[in-house]
Amino acid sequence: MHINTGLYCFSLQRTHQNIDRALQLIYGDVPTVSDFIDFPVALTTGSMLRRVIKPHVMFEVNQYKPFMPLPAEHAFALLEWGMNWCIAAHEFTRLILHSAVLVKNNKAIVFPAMPGSGKSTLTAFFSLSGWQLYSDEMAIIEPSSALVHPLYRPVCLKNNSIDLIKKHFPQAQFTPTCRDTQKGDVAHLKALTWHEHSNFTPCEIAAVVFPQYKNGCEFSFYQLDKVEGFSRVIKNAFNYDVMGKLGFETMGRLANRAEFFECQYADYVELSDCLDELVR
Repeated sequence: MHINTGLYCFSLQRTHQNIDRALQLIYGDVPTVSDFIDFPVALTTGSMLRRVIKPHVMFEVNQYKPFMPLPAEHAFALLEWGMNWCIAAHEFTRLILHSAVLVKNNKAIVFPAMPGSGKSTLTAFFSLSGWQLYSDEMAIIEPSSALVHPLYRPVCLKNNSIDLIKKHFPQAQFTPTCRDTQKGDVAHLKALTWHEHSNFTPCEIAAVVFPQYKNGCEFSFYQLDKVEGFSRVIKNAFNYDVMGKLGFETMGRLANRAEFFECQYADYVELSDCLDELVR
């Protein structure tokens, strides 16, 4: 099976029965790709004994296993994490930030954030509220133009965020929840179709927003200067140091064109007003 993300193509050579339903939901509408494959990956189950006693699953790329085995019921989460690793560990021609990307009015907002900041919940909420989802996990930026590419991947939600989004958007399509993973309970949201994604093009970054969700906090949204914004963004980059001069020049182009902000919020409506203003 081929998994086409629009920018990278994965060949899933061996799969696992636990992920059939999730694969069909998330990537079932993607056309088959028969030419160049970026990453040949597989999910393997180890020895015959391990298929019976405490079954586990391993992620492979080119027969290399970058992770420890996980319980078989975590297979789809492992596949998604493994695909992220493949891109982050092997892409050196484009700058990659650990960030979500949302687009409106042909202008992108990039959301770099540490785990626990609420980035994916924010991404899910706005991608189901009129914004275009370019990425939940990675902002992939072209050096020559500083434009950000769309990537066809689901939104990875964890723990309470799963029920929160299901409550606000009962029509939302989720994979079965993987319970008790290393990141807690995990489910993946299909926020758009391949047809919608296929109309997306690389987009100019209007703003970089560092979000932090805090229940019950007073809303704040303030601008950062370019130097602080530049410094904080590169701390969220996977390959900035490896790219050297090219990474620096790419960040320079981004900083010249985009504004930088930090926000704390507990209310998505208040946040929505500010984000709309940035892309108006």
